[in-house]
Amino acid sequence: MTPAPAPSTNIVQAPAQVPAPTAGQPCQPCWPGTQYQPSQYQPPPYQPSQYQPPQYQPPQYQSPQQPAPVQVPAQIPAPTPVSVPVPAPAPATSIRPNVPGWPAHPGWPYNPGQSGWPGQSPSAMPPHWLPPTSGPLSVPYNLNLARGIYDKMMMTILGHVKPNAKMFTVNFLRGNDIAFHINPRFSEGGKQALVRNHKLAERWGPEERDLKGPFPFAQGSPFEMKILCTQETFRVAVNNIPLFEFRHRIRELNQIDRINILHDVVLTCVNVETLP
Repeated sequence: MTPAPAPSTNIVQAPAQVPAPTAGQPCQPCWPGTQYQPSQYQPPPYQPSQYQPPQYQPPQYQSPQQPAPVQVPAQIPAPTPVSVPVPAPAPATSIRPNVPGWPAHPGWPYNPGQSGWPGQSPSAMPPHWLPPTSGPLSVPYNLNLARGIYDKMMMTILGHVKPNAKMFTVNFLRGNDIAFHINPRFSEGGKQALVRNHKLAERWGPEERDLKGPFPFAQGSPFEMKILCTQETFRVAVNNIPLFEFRHRIRELNQIDRINILHDVVLTCVNVETLP
């Protein structure tokens, strides 16, 4: 009988012994089995830097940006203004009546409607206490005077005698009595006359006819009559010429409170004012 072979012996080699680090030397990291070699640092040689001037770069044109459009709210159209004609201011010291035949040029011998008695400065006149009435005015014409008549009260009458006039009349009244009656007559026996009188209790007094100048009225022509009341008399001027005075026959002046104008005349303006 053949004997069995002896089992083979596997020899395991012991790992190599790494020598222990020498005392005082730190342990340097290294891969197992390799000896650590410290690297030697070699600084690079100094090279002075060379100055490189910046290269010129031309500016790039940037197209301007358009701003965003601003939204403007729609405007409400303004209403169309209504043009109102402005009346031209009336002249302060004259009245030009709109009557056919009235002279409206500097050749007229005086300024019709000028405030004040003939020869007085119109700049010294105070405001009217009774507004003027301008026309044409209806005839017969009546004007009430709340205060009656008084010293320095002046009435101005602008008018136009009718072409075929026979007469016209201005009366200052106290009730049914006529304190002062002015009556231009254009054909009295073929003559012209300017008659003044008063009437008390239905009876006429003595007439006055004398004038300081020629008869001032003409058929178909304009006129201006001023009647100034004083404490003693009525003074009358026509076309800026003083003609006569008439002494008060009714002395209660404050009771003479109405005026009427009659017959063949066209009236343009009647004005009452107080002189200084």
